[in-house]
Amino acid sequence: MRISNLLVILSLGIFLVSCGNGKDLTKSFSIVVDKPLESLKNGENITISLKPKGDIVLDSVVYQLDNTRIGSQPGLEALSYTLNEQKLGKKQLQATLYAGDKTAVLNETLILLSSETPVLYTYEIVNTFPHAKESYTQGLEFHKDSLYESIGEYGKSALLKTDLQSGTILKRIDLDKTYFAEGLTVLNEKLIQLTWREKMGFIYDIDSFKKTGSFQYGQSKEGWGLCNDGKNIYKSDGTEKIWILDPETYAETGYFEVVDNKKVRSKFNELEWVEGKIYANSYQFDSITIINPETGAIEGVVDLRSLKKQIGSITDDANEVLNGIAYDSKNQKLYVTGKHWDKLFEIRIFKK
Repeated sequence: MRISNLLVILSLGIFLVSCGNGKDLTKSFSIVVDKPLESLKNGENITISLKPKGDIVLDSVVYQLDNTRIGSQPGLEALSYTLNEQKLGKKQLQATLYAGDKTAVLNETLILLSSETPVLYTYEIVNTFPHAKESYTQGLEFHKDSLYESIGEYGKSALLKTDLQSGTILKRIDLDKTYFAEGLTVLNEKLIQLTWREKMGFIYDIDSFKKTGSFQYGQSKEGWGLCNDGKNIYKSDGTEKIWILDPETYAETGYFEVVDNKKVRSKFNELEWVEGKIYANSYQFDSITIINPETGAIEGVVDLRSLKKQIGSITDDANEVLNGIAYDSKNQKLYVTGKHWDKLFEIRIFKK
């Protein structure tokens, strides 16, 4: 064998070993946290370390949490870190390992919960209004003394403008039978309506009810609830995520996850923006969840189970649940109704 050929083979062998260095490191260590990964609380201190599975000696390790550096340590020395994150929910813990000319990255998922127990609220009925029991309420909005409603079910989905006092439907536009209408919000004199599994949203002029555009969903799985804070639009999709939409393009720009002090929560249906918080109906639960949009923490739960006793249209259908929250910000009035309910209520909530 020529010397030149031998050098080529030796060089190739060195290259292959070098390419495998990172893989060797990932098999030789694992991330260890001293507390359960699925139930960490914001504000508590954790100790992060590496568990060796072989005899490789580390020079150092750099730790990151959701791509933000939280510390570095020499060798296998543990890192102490106090959790103080703005957004709660699932977090990616990353360890970058250095051993000579070898590097590797390890990943572990943490779940960060709220350190506070949600406040429990009850309610009183202030006023009762008629509501069309044919309406399978999916979205409810109060705007300039009028109620706007998105009603669902295939072949029955529509957008409505309703007189609050009488329950009379003043305007109606029906969706094609291939769409199941969902959440609704009003922004910049436009009605924005979701569909369920069709991954399509519609925009209407609020005065004429003329459809002026549409948009497709991004990574969100489905269309459930919708609300806005005057700048951003918030969209639920049945998962633990609340998506943030651009108010002009309706593109998804990010999300936060909803948690309480016990676990990650999901199935948030109708949404409403109320004095800086998101009020959400949870599918098949007769309650309102009060969510902090800055953190994703559930700060309160309103127990509305007894409200169903006031409804004359309720059957044994498990889907005829509370769903529909509208807020009159000018007069600070809160309205709720449900799917196929024959009444709509103005309520006042207070701590139990």
